[in-house]
Amino acid sequence: MSELIIDSIEKYGLHITTQRKNKPLFSKIGVVGAGKEGRNIINLTASAGMDVVFMEESNERIEYVMGQLSKNMDTRIENWGLTQSEKRAILNRITPTLHYDDFKGCDLVIECTRYSETGRRSIPLRKNIFKKLEEVLEPDAIIATNGFTVIISELAAELIHKERCVSLYFPVSHPDARILEIVTGMYTSEEVCKKMEIFAKLIGYIPHRVNENNGNVSLRLMVPMLNEACEILLERVSSMKSIEETFTIIYGQRYGIFRLSDIIGIERLVVLMETMFNDYGDKKYKPNPILWKLYRSHQLGVRTRKGFYIYDEMERPIAENILF
Repeated sequence: MSELIIDSIEKYGLHITTQRKNKPLFSKIGVVGAGKEGRNIINLTASAGMDVVFMEESNERIEYVMGQLSKNMDTRIENWGLTQSEKRAILNRITPTLHYDDFKGCDLVIECTRYSETGRRSIPLRKNIFKKLEEVLEPDAIIATNGFTVIISELAAELIHKERCVSLYFPVSHPDARILEIVTGMYTSEEVCKKMEIFAKLIGYIPHRVNENNGNVSLRLMVPMLNEACEILLERVSSMKSIEETFTIIYGQRYGIFRLSDIIGIERLVVLMETMFNDYGDKKYKPNPILWKLYRSHQLGVRTRKGFYIYDEMERPIAENILF
């Protein structure tokens, strides 16, 4: 018996025009780069019922990313947060690729290139990604970057449709930190802002509009607290344990300030703080010597299994790090 061939009708006649016109907003999302933050976005959007295409640099990286996504969903299943059938449905909505052409038809593509070991991300590389995305996307598709240090106006400046560009910041500290900072640049249109507010609600986040700046709101609030906590520790006013308990118990935080820093990454924070210090000229943003000590010794937090704390293979803190 010959194999039944099923061919899509989307490419014939006027069907594709009608379908594009009537399809739901954010039915197809793209993600460029699937490091920790990229995987978080892939999981969030696929879990919300969106089709997701993500691009990586090699088949080996794609295999790794799919394995990590599956592993994270297995953890949710073990904790009764997901079923096996839901996992299969989510994974079926995720498509890996090595080519920009596969982003055609996306309503939104988010650039999530990974940070280098020094905590930086290449501006020329990211500008090139934006240009390549503009070549394959429809003029009304949104191009976004994920981050808290890059000024979106710089990435958008050389594009034809600058108004479509926006920056997003998804806090990764814990699952309940469900605020999406929508950072608008000089060119970002009001229509794009409103669409991103809809997107935030579709994935269960609260949208916060932010005018472009280094640090956004969330990290500009955190950085002075982190510097002060480091100074208290450096002066031997109190122990790390007591500082953490003060932060969590008195102020009702999920994690202590040092634990939170390890989760975000010491390298990212040090680079951000140096940038903020240069931009704003206020010493409250200048990294404390303890942060520099950790940064220079490559003790960067959860990712390297050693920062303010020492971590096991499951990324659980098992002891305080001896800092001095």
